[in-house]
Amino acid sequence: MSPAALDGVPLSELLARARLAQQQARLDDGLALADAVWHRADAEGFINEQAEAGKLRSFFRLRMGDLPGMLDVGERALRLMRPLGASPAACELLRWMSLAACELGAYEQGLACAHEALKLAGELGDLRLHAVALNGLGACFERMGDPWQAERLMSEAAGLLRTNPTPYERVVTLTNLCTVALGAYHLQRDGAAPEQAPRTLERALELAREARPHSLQLGDRYGIALTASNFGEVLLLMGRLDEAEPLLTEARDDSQRAGFRLLDWRLRCMLAELQLARGQSSAAWQQLQALHEETVAFGADAGADVDAAATPAAPAQVPLFLSLRLHHASYRAARALALLGPSLFHLEQARTLERRRAVGQLMAQSQYFVSRMEAEFASGATSGDTRDTAEFKDPLTGLGNRRCLEARLPPLLRAAEQEARPLTVALIDADGLRNINERHGHETGDRVLQELAQLLRENTRGSDLLLRWSGEEFLVVFPDTVADRAFEVCERIRASVSVHPWHQLAAGLDVTLSMGLANAPPYATDLLIARANAAVERAKHLGRNRVALA
Repeated sequence: MSPAALDGVPLSELLARARLAQQQARLDDGLALADAVWHRADAEGFINEQAEAGKLRSFFRLRMGDLPGMLDVGERALRLMRPLGASPAACELLRWMSLAACELGAYEQGLACAHEALKLAGELGDLRLHAVALNGLGACFERMGDPWQAERLMSEAAGLLRTNPTPYERVVTLTNLCTVALGAYHLQRDGAAPEQAPRTLERALELAREARPHSLQLGDRYGIALTASNFGEVLLLMGRLDEAEPLLTEARDDSQRAGFRLLDWRLRCMLAELQLARGQSSAAWQQLQALHEETVAFGADAGADVDAAATPAAPAQVPLFLSLRLHHASYRAARALALLGPSLFHLEQARTLERRRAVGQLMAQSQYFVSRMEAEFASGATSGDTRDTAEFKDPLTGLGNRRCLEARLPPLLRAAEQEARPLTVALIDADGLRNINERHGHETGDRVLQELAQLLRENTRGSDLLLRWSGEEFLVVFPDTVADRAFEVCERIRASVSVHPWHQLAAGLDVTLSMGLANAPPYATDLLIARANAAVERAKHLGRNRVALA
């Protein structure tokens, strides 16, 4: 579509054509139209039209896989939108930008955009908008390699959408949760919890199967291809290759026709992995090398088009996660073919990217660490919930106290019993706090309790009940949570405490937790806490710094 052909066409009509191209996934036509509106509106001083065109330009570049370019034009559009006040359009654009930045490994920028989207959703007072923004924040953590934090944020978002979610909201929620489950599966399978991996993969299958009909109902070509790719990937990991192949092939063909470049690359990598699973190592190797060459060439071209002065520098032009997956698959193919040099090269490249992601995550969290309290604050602006008054709070940690437990837990237990919903209680003991007080002083002991409380907030949902139970004990109530899932959360809390830089409070200071879990039934406060306490004692007997089930 030449610019001359658009001369004389009213801006309103050009925008209508661009919106239609967005609905029909005509990316090249849509981008040309949005670019034309952007430049004409800029020259003629139509701010609202230019802002909408900027959002459309961002959308088309995102779908075409030009993530650096998308961040560039998105930031320019935001400069127009921010003075106009909070809007759903700004929230959506910020969510897209947060995903694009995290795909590139620019985690600090991604979290900043996600936080701004949450803030705007709170100002607008829209629960559904807030839930979608919270999903976007969880997606950032998934790309940062932290599926557990991602799942907690997304589960909180799903709780906000319990009443008549739209097909779009269902697709967003289910697809994101499926992606998170896949990430958790890989970490569990290759890490310290291989026994949990099969259950996680089954959960991913349920989510993928549930998302598929909603995407078909919605009719969005990208959503249809994405849910098919997730469904096919789960089946591939389960070894159900004959079921996976048609789904992956269909999604790849549709992605190629529509121009969804990044999704096409992901699907071609998965199809090469399918060839590897069938023992077709030579064919897989050839496919992967061709894909490597294509991504490298694209990265060079995209880098030449980005206005570096307009956008914070992104560390890559091709998504980090995709590059990591390509190197892992290429390593496996080269090893199967006894290509020692290439296999070593791809293994080293994968390790380098993994280190880069880990360091990037830590750096981003040091600037924009997402806490449960931040998410609660943003949702509080939309939900109208009142905060606990001072009489229900522990003055040192800010968590609930025993009066809070007496007021909040019985209704939770009644609801769980009447609706046959799960509920799990965790009792958490700070190992050796008395010795810490004696050795380092009570002021340091108080600081330890405050930082433990903050770590609990950062690793739980807004719907979880957090309490200081006694001098050195905390209690967490996980509504709608089975014991296995609560165990995963507590393992994450325990690990976070173990690696926390306690030495910054006092030289030689080290803090660990012994944790005990009990799940309902029984639906009685005293019985549940007694069982959780017995589990804590068993954790201590087994050597401390561990989680035990009642």
